[in-house]
Amino acid sequence: MADNQPQDQSRLLSEIRFADLPGWPGDDHLAAFQAFRRGGLAGSLPKTRALGIDGAGFAAAFQSALALGGDPAPEAARAFFEDHFRPCRIVAEGFVTGYFEPEVEASAERTERFSVPIHARPPELVEVDDENRPARWDREMRFAGFFAGRLLPYADRRAIDHGFLDGRGLELAFLADPVDAFFIHIQGSARLKMTDGSVRRISYAGKTGHAYTSIGRIAVQRGYLSLEGADKAGLESWLKSDPLAGRALMHENRSYIFFQVSPGLGPDDGPLGAAHVPLSPLRSLAVDRTLMTFHTPVWVDAAELGFRQLMIAQDTGSAIVGPARGDIYFGSGDEAGERAGKVRHPASMVALVPVGRPGAQP
Repeated sequence: MADNQPQDQSRLLSEIRFADLPGWPGDDHLAAFQAFRRGGLAGSLPKTRALGIDGAGFAAAFQSALALGGDPAPEAARAFFEDHFRPCRIVAEGFVTGYFEPEVEASAERTERFSVPIHARPPELVEVDDENRPARWDREMRFAGFFAGRLLPYADRRAIDHGFLDGRGLELAFLADPVDAFFIHIQGSARLKMTDGSVRRISYAGKTGHAYTSIGRIAVQRGYLSLEGADKAGLESWLKSDPLAGRALMHENRSYIFFQVSPGLGPDDGPLGAAHVPLSPLRSLAVDRTLMTFHTPVWVDAAELGFRQLMIAQDTGSAIVGPARGDIYFGSGDEAGERAGKVRHPASMVALVPVGRPGAQP
């Protein structure tokens, strides 16, 4: 996504104490530490985003995390966070959802059964920021097509489904069901179980630039589904029960996601997140990347969900908008998908800001 910075919103951070975090002493700080340490292994510091959490402030914490090694004592992991960070409550209404890495059968070649493409990012797709954004374009339009020397809105989901990219050689793989492809777009990654027995890991590489639209919300508004039945399982069942109506509804989400193959991931690794580290189940959090600096530890307290623990901001998503909006990564496969699909809960969030750096208003 674009690197343009929205107006500074550091006033939304209010410093508190670790003693003010209900459940903090009982968390598995080692699991959070191991997820955080992966950011240090990535070898680069994050960009500072609009909440004001300074990316350069992570240098000392990364250095210490690498020096501690990958398996310190639990009490050392807790002390690491308390020594290197100060907790700052995000003063905004919070909300969490869940996501996962689908596992789907796929073919390297188009066949009668496998005919739904997963596309690589086309070369004419470029990022849009404050420097190159045409006048009167919505600042949320962060991708566009560069054609004949000018930026133009890129084709949307309907146009691409109807063949806009055909003949370009951009197909990474082919699936059997357009609904499976749609949910891979929503999740932003997948394990493709290829027909030759291999596994191909794919991750987000860009999008058309059109705004994300929740078709689950539309399905409820139109009476296709009840609010209680509009989780992932209910929506998926409805879409597959009426393929023609289902495809029409999917086209109302004009956003279309492009992917890249992610080599080098082990079978136990999560998908590659937007922060360029493999995700950790129940420890990696997708955030609004225009606001939250990647690698920030975030204490998530979703009382209705029974979820209180430290997570690391390592990914993003089109629907994740707002300073206290998070998407919890649940893992890979159907079981993780069932759990993730039920999460739609209010939450409060506390960002851990590196000590000695700007980024919070006490």
